[in-house]
Amino acid sequence: MLLQLPEVVPLSVGGMCFTTRLSTLRRYEDTMLAAMFSGRHHIPTDAEGRYFIDRDGTYFGDILNFLRCGELPSQKRIKMVYKEAQYYSIGPLLDLLDKMQPLTDHLERIIEIGKLRAIQRKARFAKLKVCVFKEEMPITPYECPQFNTLRFERSESESKHFEHQCDVDVSFGPWEAVADVYDLLHCIVSDLSDRGIAVEHQCIGVCDKHLVNHYYCKRPIYEFKITWW
Repeated sequence: MLLQLPEVVPLSVGGMCFTTRLSTLRRYEDTMLAAMFSGRHHIPTDAEGRYFIDRDGTYFGDILNFLRCGELPSQKRIKMVYKEAQYYSIGPLLDLLDKMQPLTDHLERIIEIGKLRAIQRKARFAKLKVCVFKEEMPITPYECPQFNTLRFERSESESKHFEHQCDVDVSFGPWEAVADVYDLLHCIVSDLSDRGIAVEHQCIGVCDKHLVNHYYCKRPIYEFKITWW
């Protein structure tokens, strides 16, 4: 018979306490956590009755946040969270963290351009144009009349219209994570802030590149202002 587990699960991961729903731990069935809390296995408890996992709990909160709502860790935590995702066999999180690696290169590019412009202008700040977009290409009514999953094939000539680079300094996108454009913007600013770089940003419009027929790129363009001191 399966063990009866509570709907709200108290946990102790290496002595660090967490509380979450049973459904969160079972979010992805092919994971160690889903197997542990399937009811088929005995789970030891500590003196306070919390289910005990003999693992460093420093990054377990990041694991829970992903299972709860798809939230991804900050750039500086990716390496260690990746190791924890490997331990708990959370395939979807591993896939997304693999795809986040280019973010590091883009951040370095922002810093490089910002420093160069500040030096050239002998100023304490620099401005850059950054494009952040989630979809790989615009969806027109002809391609997607009812459902987002219904896509039509473009001709070779039409496809070339959509293959362009926005007139910006750095582009982020596309990506398949749950996080939206504003989440990624927050991550970029937070990661730069962690490096001691003050950043302000605002949307200054969209890319007006003409693609095909009456359709334009429309990817949002943000102005980043980096203040160095």
